Amino acid sequence: MNKLRNTEQLAKFGERLKMLRTSKSFTLETLAFAAEVEVSQIHRIEKGKINPTYTTLLAIAAALEITISELVNITD
Repeated sequence: MNKLRNTEQLAKFGERLKMLRTSKSFTLETLAFAAEVEVSQIHRIEKGKINPTYTTLLAIAAALEITISELVNITD
């Protein structure tokens, strides 16, 4: 777990984000617009391809109307 970029955790977070997004009936476009980020960025986060910044996480959580703690709550 000393990796700078833990791809397994990024993939788990991406799955969680997609689950939360779809549970709110948001499309990629809807979430991107509400969070003021690019659609491609949301897509890459959901695919575990990029590590989002803290400010991006805050924007996504606000768009989903959840706390950042709820957003990043990943269980193994």
